Amino acid sequence: MKLRSYLLIASTVSLTIILVSLFVCYRYMLLEWNEVMLLGSVTIGAAAVSLVVHFILTRPLETSIRAMSEEASRIAGGHFEGQVPLTGPQEFRQLAARFNQMSAELQISFERLHASESSRRELVANVSHDLRTPMTSIQSFVEALEDDIIQDKETFERYLQTIRLETKRLSRLIDELFELSRLQAGSLEWAPEPCHVDSLIIEALQSHAIQFEEKMLKVSANVLDGVPQVLVMPFEIKRVLANLLENAIMHTPIGETLTVEAKPAAKSGYVRISVSDQGKGVPESDRERIFERFYRVDAARTRKSGGAGLGLAIAKSIVERHGGEIGVEREEPRGSRFWFTVPQA
Repeated sequence: MKLRSYLLIASTVSLTIILVSLFVCYRYMLLEWNEVMLLGSVTIGAAAVSLVVHFILTRPLETSIRAMSEEASRIAGGHFEGQVPLTGPQEFRQLAARFNQMSAELQISFERLHASESSRRELVANVSHDLRTPMTSIQSFVEALEDDIIQDKETFERYLQTIRLETKRLSRLIDELFELSRLQAGSLEWAPEPCHVDSLIIEALQSHAIQFEEKMLKVSANVLDGVPQVLVMPFEIKRVLANLLENAIMHTPIGETLTVEAKPAAKSGYVRISVSDQGKGVPESDRERIFERFYRVDAARTRKSGGAGLGLAIAKSIVERHGGEIGVEREEPRGSRFWFTVPQA
C-alpha cells in the first residue's frame, strides 16, 4: 500500500470515529432532529473539507518519496548523476539533500573504484611487460651459452655481461615495486629529523659522480643564502634526489650541464629543490601523468628510454608523505626542471 493511501485511510478512520462520536453526543444533548441534521451536515462538510485538504497536503510527500524511489532505482543500476528535487516539508527537503549528498559520495567512490581497477589492470600489464623483456633476453642468451654456440671468448663475455645487466634490471624493478607498495601502504616508519639541504644535495651528487664522468656532464649546484634546515627523512629525500638526477642524466646530452638548486618555496614554511636538465623536455600533455606508475613519455618502451617508469612515482609518494608537492616545468631555452618542496625544520 502506498504511503499516501495509507495516510488517507488513517485520516478517514479518524474522521469517522469523530463523526460517530459527535452524532451520539448530539442525540444525547436532546436536540431536535432538524438541529441534529444541521449540525451533522456541518460536521460532515468539515470532514469532507478536511479530507480534501489532507489529500492536497500529502501530494508533495508522495512526489518526494516517488522521486527518491526512482533515484534509488537509478543508483542501483549504476547511474549516480541524478538529483532528487528539494520539495515538500522541511524534513523531506533535508532528507532529499542528504540523499543527493549520498548519491554524490557514491559516485565519487564508484569513480575511485573504477580508476583503482583500471590502475590494477594497467599495473599487471606493465609489470608483465617489464618482466618479460629481460626474462626473454636472459633465456635467449643462456640457451645460446648452454648449446655451446658461442666459441669466441669475447662474445662469450659479452653474453655474460648482458645476462648480468638484465638480472640487475629485474632486481631493480622488483625493489622499486616493493618500495612503491610500502610507500603507498604507509608501512614505512615515519621519523623525520632536521637536515641541511646542502648536505643532502652534496651526498646525492657524490653518489652519481661516476655517471656524471661517464657522460662527461657538468654539474652546477646552487643553495641560496638563508635556506633553512628542513624536517625530512634523509634517506627518503636522497632517494627522491637520486631518482630526479638519474632521470636528468638519462635525458641530458653528452657534455651538457645539470643544475641543482635549493631556495625558499613560494609557500611559506617550505623549501623548494629543483633538478634541471638540457634534454628534449617534457611535452605539456604529459606533465600531469609523468608521475604515474609505469608512465613513460616514450610510449615505445625502448631500452633507450630506460627505467621501468617507477622512479618518479616513488619520488611523488615520498614528497607527498612529507606534506610537500612535486612537479615539472619547461626550462628555457630547452630541457625540463623537476622540482619538489619539503617542510622547514
